[in-house]
Amino acid sequence: MNDNLIYTEADSGLNRFFAKIYGLVGMGIGLSAFVSYLMLYIFTDNMLGIMINSPMIYYGAILLELVLVFVASGSARKNSPLALPLFLTYSALNGFTLSFVILSYARTTVFQAFLTSVVVFLVMAVLGVVTKKDLSGLAKAFFAAVIGIIVASLINMFIGSGTMSYIISIVSVLIFSGLIAYDNQMIKRVYDATGGNVGDGWAISMALSLYLDFINLFLNILRLFARND
Repeated sequence: MNDNLIYTEADSGLNRFFAKIYGLVGMGIGLSAFVSYLMLYIFTDNMLGIMINSPMIYYGAILLELVLVFVASGSARKNSPLALPLFLTYSALNGFTLSFVILSYARTTVFQAFLTSVVVFLVMAVLGVVTKKDLSGLAKAFFAAVIGIIVASLINMFIGSGTMSYIISIVSVLIFSGLIAYDNQMIKRVYDATGGNVGDGWAISMALSLYLDFINLFLNILRLFARND
């Protein structure tokens, strides 16, 4: 009877930890979507002005994003009170830069890609939670593959190969799908390793990882869908 009570309390604590993390992920994605919407439908003229007259604003935002994601991640690991504001600031800024990417695609394609990304994300998240297989080894391969994808993408910027871009997108979808499963498994491991005494910093750190997984999954599925549009 007592053992059952202990297991129930442990499961309840883990569920609350998952709920906190996914609440943050939802906030991040929602904020990015809201900012993108504002740029695409409210501040359209400003977007066009930036694209035509001040493209360095866009490139500067991308550079700032790279800085923010590392700073936010470091703050989360230190359980700093700045972690959440940095995460939300990064999400808003990412919504700004995403709007310039989304502008290139048909709205129907964007909507279909988003729904597909949500389904894939949920399936892989559940798989990561229920699987008994240790995904750490695969995660190392995925992280190495991400570096390879970045290098290949930079090379393709100069080559401009449509076929290479298509292959990169397919591989990226597989990589980030795998990372979604791994990150969800990591949530359980972090909770168990800390005996359930997980701070807000851990929740923000895991939320940031899942947010990045989703955004990268969405962008690559969007490219695949647009190719067949």
